[in-house]
Amino acid sequence: MASPRPEQKNEPWKDPGAQPYVRLEKLTKRFGDFVAVDDVTLNIYRGEIFCLLGGSGSGKTTLLRMMAGFERPSEGRIWIDGADVTATPPYERPVNMMFQSYALFPHMSVQKNVAFGLRQDKVAAGEIDQRVTDILKLVRMEQFAKRMPHQLSGGQRQRVALARALVKRPKLLLLDEPLAALDRKLREHTQFELLNIQEKLGVTFVVVTHDQEEAMTLATRIGVMNHGGIAQIGTASDIYEYPGSRFVADFIGSVNMFEGRLVEDEPDYVRVASDELGGTFHVGHGVSAAPDATVWVALRPEKIVLSRERPDGDGDNRVEGVVAEVAYRGDQSIYLVKLATGRQMRVTQPNTLRTGTGERIRWDDRVWLSWDSSSPVVVTQ
Repeated sequence: MASPRPEQKNEPWKDPGAQPYVRLEKLTKRFGDFVAVDDVTLNIYRGEIFCLLGGSGSGKTTLLRMMAGFERPSEGRIWIDGADVTATPPYERPVNMMFQSYALFPHMSVQKNVAFGLRQDKVAAGEIDQRVTDILKLVRMEQFAKRMPHQLSGGQRQRVALARALVKRPKLLLLDEPLAALDRKLREHTQFELLNIQEKLGVTFVVVTHDQEEAMTLATRIGVMNHGGIAQIGTASDIYEYPGSRFVADFIGSVNMFEGRLVEDEPDYVRVASDELGGTFHVGHGVSAAPDATVWVALRPEKIVLSRERPDGDGDNRVEGVVAEVAYRGDQSIYLVKLATGRQMRVTQPNTLRTGTGERIRWDDRVWLSWDSSSPVVVTQ
């Protein structure tokens, strides 16, 4: 899992008096009987990189296309920088969109591709030359200005498409799966390039992606979409550490999810008995649920301690099992541990020592799993 983007010093979404730069109000889009976007209300603030994250068919691209003006809402309103643009055509909105395919003109050089939109707007020739030069320098493509798109790598074409979108100085840049065509290593490198460019220009970005690591790297905030609605909005750390539902917990990263019964409920902790676990969870936060309610406990694999030795003491937050599978992934190892109940728990451990320098836990070893009370999260839906 990629490291979440550090929290910004300025977090306008926490200020009740802050005015949103983009506001979607009760936005709905229907295609016949199918509801692609369902009653979405969302505020995005100036200078944010806001990521719409979801699986195929969740409604994220339709929502983006409504912001761009390519789809007309069935219901609801869209405001950008205080202006109602719900009925405004795409070419009159202060918005540009970068498509997944990049859509570069194959018969035009890099320079002419980037200048195309400015020429369409009849910007003076001298200003076009200067703005194109400046934006190509910003994306580190100035030395490729005379090349044709087929002479560029995937990462270079991505930067040209970004330059073409930014050269018109939009108030809002919409990016639809902008890095999907790149290989993993180049994608990770380009994510940080996008961050640097956005910080220099201060343009508000809305990014659609199905890649949770990409969203967590780029986003000031993430909106997790499911069945046309937004399941949860928050920073990367909010959503990862404090998911609001089973869907969000399961969608973001890896998780061990256990059904259980609320047996003790105090303001600062709860205890959950789980037949699936074969034990009890002691969780260091309260929940809003009735006594004996059915709840679910989400526990991330990296928060579990794996040991051959039985933990000191007795009670909650521990269980014994047998290692069923081991996967070595270089920086970490993944263990699937089968419990007496038949359930498997996923555990990840960093490989801080080189293979062969210590006694490693292996297949069929009997082990103990334990975790701190701050590690699990209880969800009620």
